[in-house]
Amino acid sequence: MVSKSGQSLIATCRLHDIDPYAYLVDVLQRVGQHPAADVAQLTPRLWKQHFAANPLRSDLHPRSK
Repeated sequence: MVSKSGQSLIATCRLHDIDPYAYLVDVLQRVGQHPAADVAQLTPRLWKQHFAANPLRSDLHPRSK
């Protein structure tokens, strides 16, 4: 079961035409090394502008050909 905040995050990703899985995989890998002053860049809207073109991937995620 997904929490209300998780559902909200998924809905926000879809609103901005972002694959929620790709977003979460990228952000969870990026969050530990990302500057705290720029944390807003990790919100779906700004993430799309800054990182969506080249997201970090999981080894478990099939790569597009």
